[in-house]
Amino acid sequence: MVLFSQEAIENRPLLLSEVSVPAYGNFDLLVKVSYCGVCRTDLHIVEGDLPLKTAPLIPGHQVVGTIVEKGNSCRRFNVGDCVGFGWLRFTCGNCAYCKSGRENLCENARYTGYHEQGGYAEFAVIPEAFAYPIPPGFSEALAAPLLCAGIIGYRALSRSHLPPKGKLGIFGFGSSAHIILQMALSRGCHVFVITRSKRHQEFALQLGADWAGSQVEALPKKLDSAIVFAPAGEVVPLALQSIDKGGTVVLAGIHMSDIPAMHYEEHLFHEKQLLSVESNTREDGMALLNEAAKISLKPHIQVFPLSEANEALIQLKQGKIDGTAVLKI
Repeated sequence: MVLFSQEAIENRPLLLSEVSVPAYGNFDLLVKVSYCGVCRTDLHIVEGDLPLKTAPLIPGHQVVGTIVEKGNSCRRFNVGDCVGFGWLRFTCGNCAYCKSGRENLCENARYTGYHEQGGYAEFAVIPEAFAYPIPPGFSEALAAPLLCAGIIGYRALSRSHLPPKGKLGIFGFGSSAHIILQMALSRGCHVFVITRSKRHQEFALQLGADWAGSQVEALPKKLDSAIVFAPAGEVVPLALQSIDKGGTVVLAGIHMSDIPAMHYEEHLFHEKQLLSVESNTREDGMALLNEAAKISLKPHIQVFPLSEANEALIQLKQGKIDGTAVLKI
């Protein structure tokens, strides 16, 4: 499914197209794709919230499949292995960020389904160093959401400074949020979900949330930490109001509308912290996959055929997906 020009997803700009099997280099894996998760970042790229870096573009960056060929210098994996890969696909390894364990901030980073062709296709290429082994016990379909929604949520949760058995607020309840809710509960924490969608409120409660509603004022308790998954800047002041003294709010999205003016005493005083998340490190990816396997995390998925990628993104935009939309290739 190829994007030739950015426009509203309702116009169905992704076109089913015949393309060549991608070429691969000495350090690359050629993967026959089985499933690719659908991410809100894909929607931001399709609709032009993020600039188009490559055109025509095959989106998709939550990719799971089987290695069918590999470069001569590849040593970690063998042909026939099941692997996954996500948004981060290259870092330089030489800049100050890479050398200090912060490769997610690398100035020369490149991303799957953005700078390079992604997983809305039968075949995709990934540098071997940026591929992950799929943990035992995960089907290919259920593994797909872990490769971005899971990893980014994991990094956001790590940066939230949520104390043991603490109270976590989740603003917006999409793919990443439903994974991190399960992870926070497995750690013995309490989770409170704020979303306008009645459907997603009910879904959060089914998964074990302590409370779900649409109004911050109705929260039964002050929170220790909060993660904002909704790409809406107007939510940020509300999240800061919801946390207790010394609490942390983490912004987990790659794109967000403008944040309105805030009052220092009301929103930021009392040593509250406001942090953002940019991409992930490979260490984040391995840690997330290991913890997901340990707790038998179960993403909820809705499967679409590749040809219905536009429809999957439309339903994502309309808030009609519970959990993660996944394309079956």
